[in-house]
Order: sequence, then C-alpha cells, then structure tokens
Amino acid sequence: MEHVMQNESSSAPLMYRLERPVYSTRDLETQLLHRKAKQPRTTRQRIKKQISCSAGKGKTILFSFLPILTWLPSYPVRQYLFGDVVSGLSTGVMQLPQGLAYALLAAVPPVYGLYTSFYPVLLYTFFGTSKHTSIGTFAVISLMIGGVAVREAPDSMFSVSASNGTNETDAVLDTEARDARRVEVAVILTCLVGLIQLALGFLRFGFVTIYLTEPLVRGFTTAAAAHVFISQLKYLLGIRTPRFRGPLSVIKSLVAVLIGIPTTNVTAVIIGLLCIVFLFMIKTINDRFKDKLPVPIPGEIIVVIISTGISYGLQISDKYEVDIVGKIPTGLLPPAVPDFSLLPNLFTDAIAIAVVSFSVSISLAKIFALKHGYSVDGNQELIALGMCNFVSSFFHCFTITSSMSRSLVQESTGGKTQIAGFLASLMVLLVVVAIGFVFQPLPQTVLAAIVMVNLLGMFKQLRDIPGLWRMSRIELAIWVVSFIASVLLGLDFGLLVAVGFAILTVIYRTQSPKKIILGEIPNTGLYCDVDEYAEASECTGIKIFHSNTSIYFANSDLYINALKKKDLEQGVTEMILSGSAPQLDDEQTNGKAVEPLGDSDPEDTHNLHKPLLQENINIHSIILDFSAVNFIDSVGAKAIKSVIKEYAEVDVQIVLAGCNGPLLADLRRLQFFEGTVTLDLLFPSIHDAVLHCQHRAT
Repeated sequence: MEHVMQNESSSAPLMYRLERPVYSTRDLETQLLHRKAKQPRTTRQRIKKQISCSAGKGKTILFSFLPILTWLPSYPVRQYLFGDVVSGLSTGVMQLPQGLAYALLAAVPPVYGLYTSFYPVLLYTFFGTSKHTSIGTFAVISLMIGGVAVREAPDSMFSVSASNGTNETDAVLDTEARDARRVEVAVILTCLVGLIQLALGFLRFGFVTIYLTEPLVRGFTTAAAAHVFISQLKYLLGIRTPRFRGPLSVIKSLVAVLIGIPTTNVTAVIIGLLCIVFLFMIKTINDRFKDKLPVPIPGEIIVVIISTGISYGLQISDKYEVDIVGKIPTGLLPPAVPDFSLLPNLFTDAIAIAVVSFSVSISLAKIFALKHGYSVDGNQELIALGMCNFVSSFFHCFTITSSMSRSLVQESTGGKTQIAGFLASLMVLLVVVAIGFVFQPLPQTVLAAIVMVNLLGMFKQLRDIPGLWRMSRIELAIWVVSFIASVLLGLDFGLLVAVGFAILTVIYRTQSPKKIILGEIPNTGLYCDVDEYAEASECTGIKIFHSNTSIYFANSDLYINALKKKDLEQGVTEMILSGSAPQLDDEQTNGKAVEPLGDSDPEDTHNLHKPLLQENINIHSIILDFSAVNFIDSVGAKAIKSVIKEYAEVDVQIVLAGCNGPLLADLRRLQFFEGTVTLDLLFPSIHDAVLHCQHRAT
C-alpha cells in the first residue's frame, strides 16, 4: 500500500511510504496484470478503414492538404494586416536582388531567378504550414542546381567554329544555346525534386530529416558557403574562368581564379568592393539597431538601384568591359512541359537536393514555430515544397527552399502569416511584368557582392566548433567530416559521406557504451554508480551491472566481456583450465550464434572457461539492469542465456531487472524463457531483484 505524506511545513519534502511483496515478472503477470481483450483486425478490415471515405474524413484531408483553409477564414485583419503588408514589402525588396544573384549560382540567366521568386512563393501561401519562413531562391540549393546544369551542359558542348577573314578558325561559345540547355536541365531537375518530395510527403516520410543532424547540416551549409564564395570571385574580379565540378572542384576553381588575376577588371573590382563595404555597413546597422528601426534598411535594393543607374549613365559595360546582367524579357513566359528525356542522369542529384531543401526549410520552420508558439507539420511541409517545385518547374523555375536571411527579415518586420510571403511574390511579379528591363545594365559584380555578404551568416557557423568541442566530440566530428567532405568531394558526394559517417557514429555509440556497477543509496531503493557517488554502496554478495545500450549481434560479445571484466575488477575472477584461451561458450562466439555439435559433451565444448569466486568474497548473485536496453536480437539473447548458465555452474545466479514491455515481447519471441531460464529470473525493478537475491542467500 502506498501512502503520500506531506508535512505541515511547506518547506518539508513530499514523502511516500510503500510496502508490497517482491514481484517477479511471472508474479506480475499472474497476480496483478490482466491483458485487455483485443479483437485483431484482418488485413481486409485495415485496408477498408484506410480507403473508406466520409464527409468528415474528406474535409480533414482537404484541410490538411490546403492549410490556408484553416487560417484564412479567421484571419484577424485589424491585428495582422499591417504587419503582413510591411513584412511582405520588406521581404519582396530582398527577393528581387537575391533572385537575380542566385540565378548566377544556378548557371541560368538572371531573369529565371525572378520567376523562381514569384511562382513558388505564391504556391507556398496555399500549401505551407510555416507562418514566418520566406520561400524562394537559396544559395546552397542554387549552387547544387548549377553544378548539375554545368555537368549536363558544359561549355565544350556549345563551342562552334567561326571563320575570320584570314581563313583561320576559332572556337566561339554559343552562350544562347548553352543557357537554354542549362535552363532545361535546371527545370527538369526541379520537376524531379518536386515529385520526390511529394512522394515522401504522401508516404509520411517527414522523419527522414532525423538522419540529417544539426551538426551535419551546419557543417554542410558552411562548406556550401565556401563553394559559393569561391564561385563568386570571378564575377567580383571581372575575370572569366571555367566552371568546375566533381571532387576538388573548389580547389580547381580557386586555382583558376588565382591564375586569372592578371586579367582582373579593375573597374569591376572597385564597384564590387564598394558594394561589399556598403552592404556590410547596412547589415551591421540593421543588427545593432534592429529594436529601434521600424523596418530594416533595404541595403540590397539600394545597391541594385544605384549601381544600375551608374552603370547606365556611365556606360561601363561598353567603356570598361564590365559584365552586366543583360537582356531581361518583360512579362512571364508561357508554361512549358519539361524535357523528360534528361531524367535518367538526374535521379541521384534530385534525391540529394530534395533532402537538403527539405532539411533547411523544416529546420527554419521549427525554429520560428517554437518561438511563436505554433506547430508545423513535417509531412505537409514536404508536400508544400513538392508542390512548389513540381508546379513551378512548368513555369521555368529552379528548386527553392527557405532562406535564412529573408525569413529573419519577414519575422522581424512584423510578419504574422503566409500573407507576407504572398505580398512579396506580388511585388516580384510587378517588377517582372512592368519594369524588369530596368535592371539590364546591372553589373554582375554587384550581384556577386550581394551573394558574398549574405554568406556571412553561414560562415558564422564556424563558431560551432569550440562549443561542440566542449559539449560533444562525436558531434564535432560529424560537423568537421561534413564540412571537409563537402568542400573537397563536392556537395553531392560530401552529403553522402556525411550521412554515412553520422550513421557510423550511432554504431560507435552502441559499441562503446558506459559500463558501470550500481550500488544502493541507503534506505531509498535507488541505485547509482558506485565509482561516481560516495553514498552508493554495493549490496553484500550482489553485483548490479548496467550498460546503456541495446544488445544485438554487433555488440553482444562486448557486453559479455564488459560484464566479466567488471566482475573481475569488483570481486569475481576467471580461471582458464587446461591452458585454453579465454572465450565465450559454445553458443556464442564473435557475435555469432553457434549450435552445439551433435551429442558432444558440453564439458568438451566449453573450453572449461568458468568464472570462480575470489577467495574470501562471497558473490552469490549478479543483476543485469536492462532498463536502458531497447531491443535484443537472437544473438544477444543466446549470449545472455549462455552467460546465465555459465555462472550458474559455480552457483552464481544472474537475474534481469527493468525490462520494458516490447523488450519482454522480444525475449518471448526469441524463446529466451526455456529450460532453466524462466520468468522467475525477471524483475520489474532493480530493488525487487535485490530483495529476491538477498532472500535467496539467507
């Protein structure tokens, strides 16, 4: 019977008194617990339930697929509209220059960055669940798209021979045909990315991001920032270099830039550096006075407008040979079906881009949702991104995701709902339809400056390293491997290596768990590490072994060896008879189950490896604390059963404590409770097991 007692003084601790019999698992199942009667459903019934339709279920599905239907009817116009308008205009002002700039990263003409800043943003208003993330172009995704576009449509494919007056032939690059082909590659890749994200969303695969841990993503995006920065150097310096791909591409690009420095366009460098200094100053002012400024100063659009005006007035393209954006068609292009003949070569790239795009977006969405007290649906976010990418690919857009810099502006300027993003997209539409041609004289070095300054936030992630060094060396290793692999091998192979390494760290953790001996804190029934706490003392004649890992084929050997090593340290030792080398018994060797041979005498197959009691120490029981064990396989079960029998030969009983329900079901399915190993050796708690062992020894 349990009694809760509270002292009249409010400062006294809450106390409870508990007196009950010692229960084994068999006692619990026969005396206390009675399973509820359940009517198992047939496969036909399950399928029927899934495909059945009703008005209520149809409404739920519709509202889930189109979240706008849940919040727009109750939109509080007076409280939210002004903030959404200001936020939408502020974000739209950033969308314009970033769309132009990131199109260069995607290896497509700048106007396609404007298309990508309109269609997907508009669609996300209807399908997205995050109220504060700004969907559109993003440096990392644009660079990954550009890498694929350059691979599938390299300059060498579009070199044509042009004869001059002296009958000599020179190779001339057909940039119009090259750009058209790269747009086709970017569009079909985006279509495939959208299809993959839609499939993952409908199959409820939103959990895939658990394999992209935060250190992995931050190391990867920092490496991507390095790729982006180096790729923009040629535009900043006004030089022409080939675009490299594959392993060591970042090194090759840097070397090419260094070799091309003698051909630097001084005018382009001056303009680019002035823009970088100005943008950095504006960014610093916005950060320092963000609480006092009603809206952030739109430094990027200011730079674009001023640079375009100066370029047009001074004719710097003609006089100083500075590369400019060039022709920007007025209006929207008609929709077109992507070229599906390119699909076979792009599937692997599409998977990587789809996962990275979703990972970045859901990470930002969760940050803002936690801050503002609402929830985001990971599966619906996959569907939203998939719809944005798939539908927009028919309108000549490339892959999108959430932008950190624009999302921060959208949130800090008072954005409350997806209406802010909707208004930002309308602002981009206005520019595309009416005044896009105005930006034709814009120098490309200005776009490079915008990109470089926006990378500052990503490079600040290098500050993670000291913190991870103090908190978790394994997570630091994931960050470093993700960064180095992505820098040297490229973003696609680098991501694959990073994910593989992260999975290996999980395996390593199961191979190197903490192994401890527990002791009781007097008169509490609580048990702690005897090496860690002075108050914890071992129960006479009883060893309580704890290891925070599951037991399966890869670590069952290690678990048994750790148990015997702890016994050796704490009082139980080993003796090898007949000069045999120490090893486990006939049923478990090197993590593999081995059946006894024929009718051989067990004594001949044991190698006579038996634990014995150290002189003057009476160890009669060992308790295996299974409270941290989540699962066990057949090899692990045979290993535990084998060691129970092995110690029983010298009259040392091993019992198990703290098994959870699923683990107990696993043991039953593996036929663990047969012969001498019964449910009487299982106990619901360590204290039950200790009392049982003490009673047995008396």
